[in-house]
Amino acid sequence: MDGAETDIHAMMQQLGQNARAAAQVLASTPPEVKDKALTAAADAVLAGSDRIIAANARDLEFGRAKGLTGAMMDRLTLTAERVQAIAEGLRTVAAQPDPVGRVLAEWDRPSGLHIRRVSTPLGVIGVIYESRPNVTADAGGLCLKAGNAAILRGGSESLHSSTAIHECLVEGLRAAGLPEASIQLVPTRDRAAVGEMLTMTQYIDVVVPRGGKGLVGRVQADARVPVFAHLEGIVHIYIDVDADPEKVSRVVLNAKTRRTGICGAAECLLFHRDYKQTEAVLKMLLDAGVEVRAGEGLQIDGTVPAAQDDWGREYLDSIIAARKVEDVQQAMEHIRTYGSGHTDCILTENDATAARFFAGLDSAILMRNASTQFADGGEFGMGAEIGIATGKIHARGPVGAEQLTSFKYLVEGDGTVRP
Repeated sequence: MDGAETDIHAMMQQLGQNARAAAQVLASTPPEVKDKALTAAADAVLAGSDRIIAANARDLEFGRAKGLTGAMMDRLTLTAERVQAIAEGLRTVAAQPDPVGRVLAEWDRPSGLHIRRVSTPLGVIGVIYESRPNVTADAGGLCLKAGNAAILRGGSESLHSSTAIHECLVEGLRAAGLPEASIQLVPTRDRAAVGEMLTMTQYIDVVVPRGGKGLVGRVQADARVPVFAHLEGIVHIYIDVDADPEKVSRVVLNAKTRRTGICGAAECLLFHRDYKQTEAVLKMLLDAGVEVRAGEGLQIDGTVPAAQDDWGREYLDSIIAARKVEDVQQAMEHIRTYGSGHTDCILTENDATAARFFAGLDSAILMRNASTQFADGGEFGMGAEIGIATGKIHARGPVGAEQLTSFKYLVEGDGTVRP
């Protein structure tokens, strides 16, 4: 290693040691103490709103110089309203039932043993994310609620914002008398820090990557630590022949345009061949400034012909692909081929068709007659989320505090021996 690599290695090892020590304290920290830290952090966020927004301005300047897209700049931007939402998210997490120490199952055995399966913290969680500085608070708060220490590595473009938010989290920890190392932020843009996190098996129990395909792919390929993957959101909406036109208009427009840069934004529309209002939907999107990349039989004035690589693409922008399908079966086949297992939606008034869609697909989130922008832990009542896990092991869908726990067995006897 050269000097810089040695410094990064030493820094990350120290973060790991500090986190492991903090995790041992957090594992037995009473719920009211954790909640005090979260509410105090929320107070600090509100009190420091101007400072956070000023830090964000430096990040926005960096992002513009880096040539980030409009959608990425939107993800990076903090306003007074968004800062307030960060504080509200922390309060919501604090108000939730404590996920640690819950008795998940309990039974007696003929041998005389009494067995309980009880929820327990995972330990130390490493979170690697891009652009969105609010993830600093969401991830740190959720890890703390679940009794875990956190090592957070935000995107290079959000370093100043994340640092300002992290300082508020540390204020909360101090107010509650908890170790400041309970939530640590990697203080460098050097990508070598990510490589270190992925191999710190002695200190980190699980890594949660939240970002684009490149980041998640690298983490999955290089990690020696278990991973909860938050894969890209290639979100489909299937518009069935029995869809209600008014609901279609409301849902499709919201799903695409409310915020184009989030993982729940719709990226592909699949129209039943006999749906009568197809052209009206396309015109609505065009009028809203959305570029429509239309497949065969859907091209009207203003659309762009779809290319093969438009299927299975996450635009995170005012662009949407559109394709005509024969029926729900072909829609599901398209989603299985090109989807990412994140969120997919059906618009229909036909209960049998909806049931077939729900049973036939295995995405982490399936919706009916609702905007895919609801694919969010806060909207699910979790207060916040670290990400939408698209894998099938341990955590799936929105990863909130409850998903950041494991369990252990507590077995009691009375001098019981095995014959």
